[in-house]
Amino acid sequence: MICLRCGHCCVSYMVIVVDDPEKGPVPGNVVGHEGNCRCKHLVGDEPGQLSCAVHGRPWYQETPCASHGQIEQSPEAPCRMGEYVLAHPDLVRDLLRVPFRPVRLTEDAS
Repeated sequence: MICLRCGHCCVSYMVIVVDDPEKGPVPGNVVGHEGNCRCKHLVGDEPGQLSCAVHGRPWYQETPCASHGQIEQSPEAPCRMGEYVLAHPDLVRDLLRVPFRPVRLTEDAS
């Protein structure tokens, strides 16, 4: 899937993100992204021109974001959600204005 950099995933999905990129994904350095707000690593302000500040980090492939994808017939297929959002950018623009709200995770989930 080809990401169209619309921002939908980075403002809508509830995922675990690395808090301090310098430390990487180590215990105590991950927080929840609750969705309905911009991810703390999202760079840019306009759908179609957004990027992630941690994509280039060596540990990025260990994150939930790296494994995100849609069922596409080809890895060269553009993201269907991205195509829709770019045709209706106001779906994302308002959420891009909502600052990141971390959800602290506990070590013991029991």
